[in-house]
Amino acid sequence: MEIKTQEEILFMLHVEVSPAYHSDLLLFIYRKYIVPYYHRFANVRRWIINGKETLAFTLLGPSNFWYVDVEITSGEPMEIKIKPSGPNVPPEVLNRIKEDLIITIQMFEDEIRRRTLYFVWGPEKRLVDEKALTQRKKILSQIFTGNMLLLFIIFLLFSYFMFSVAWILGILEYAPLLLLLSQFILVLFADKIVMQMGDWLITRENSKVYILQYHIPPEDLEFIKQNYPKEKLLQIKREIYERTMAIRKTIDSETVQEVFLKYGIRIRPENLLIKSIDIYRIVDDVAKKFGMPTPKIAVANIIIPNAAATGPRPRSSLVLITSGLLIQLDEEEISAVLGHEISHVKGRDPLIFFLLASSEYLLRVYVVLRYLPYLVTLFGFLYLFFALTVIYFIAKFFEARADLESAIVLGKADALANALRKIGYRRLLFERNTNIIGAWLGMDPHPPLSFRIERLESVKLHKVKHPLLQSIKDCIRGLLSEIAY
Repeated sequence: MEIKTQEEILFMLHVEVSPAYHSDLLLFIYRKYIVPYYHRFANVRRWIINGKETLAFTLLGPSNFWYVDVEITSGEPMEIKIKPSGPNVPPEVLNRIKEDLIITIQMFEDEIRRRTLYFVWGPEKRLVDEKALTQRKKILSQIFTGNMLLLFIIFLLFSYFMFSVAWILGILEYAPLLLLLSQFILVLFADKIVMQMGDWLITRENSKVYILQYHIPPEDLEFIKQNYPKEKLLQIKREIYERTMAIRKTIDSETVQEVFLKYGIRIRPENLLIKSIDIYRIVDDVAKKFGMPTPKIAVANIIIPNAAATGPRPRSSLVLITSGLLIQLDEEEISAVLGHEISHVKGRDPLIFFLLASSEYLLRVYVVLRYLPYLVTLFGFLYLFFALTVIYFIAKFFEARADLESAIVLGKADALANALRKIGYRRLLFERNTNIIGAWLGMDPHPPLSFRIERLESVKLHKVKHPLLQSIKDCIRGLLSEIAY
């Protein structure tokens, strides 16, 4: 939640660490954000009131022409106040402070994440065997990390197979059409295919996912690594389930401590976080606001924070959510991300993107190769690069439109911007130190992350009449501004 007035910006930020680490988090912000640039700050101080610790400081503008007071109060959620000295403070400075703090907090959470034990239970009355799902998770990870090289190799091998079959059958001329037909069938059944990659199916009756996080103290980390392989941790996970969810009890701290102690681990309750998330309720609420049926919902138990929607039409759609997204974001941010994904489903974007890529493929095979062979001979690679660049740049229009529609329909533009910062803070840091023309022209359907966040925080939503047209204009302006820069 974010509240903006002329006097100050106040926003609440969900943090992934237990209260035992809140003081360490404030110290981390001091060391990583303030100390390296100490000449830009003044009035750095800390205090504790009613058990809540606050870190406060003042950011000084050029020649002390303006300043910004900042207060960060620990808790769940964390409360951050940003108060400018007057209207002469540039708005981009306030947004940069907010972004810097979110990035710094994510860096701290990353450090804690490396020594955190995660248990995730789905709604079904069974435990997921981690071994059996290893290969599926690898495939899913490749898709979620946007590795277009993997998809290109799969498509290339499949093309060779289809052309070989067509050559054997004596119908080589129709091989491209057969190839596209087979891919179209995959698009039509994409929801059923992707559903197999999930670990749990979410329904109205079985709507919740349960998450346990234990931040392992540094002095215990090596002992647990050496003495507790995955098989033993799975036994602990199973016994917690049998003592709680299997007999319709909620997971509680006391039971968790007893089970861990039985296996020789004395855990610190202050390092423990337990929560449940009603995923069906969130997705159903978003779908209703978009005026479409609730899609099928699957959860994949992988740590990569992401979500994806697929299916040729709203009634045959699926939303896939990773446990990493549920861990790192709060419910408002999850809702905003799902709004982006459901916008894709409502707009039939997967089908549009398939038709766009297929049209270019047929043009290349039946027109360019047949009537302009010299063009392929001399500039084959350049033509392919140009064609793919155009396709992916057009795809960015639909990604930008999904951002806008999520913000307009749900009214959570700031939540989506914060979610993007949390999920992609490394990408943001990279984009700060380089020209992002490559991101605009690369083989990624998403616009640069910095562009998406800045646009969400600056766009006047009530003035947007046609989200797609507005997104086309914004993407073209974004690319041209980077070229001019």
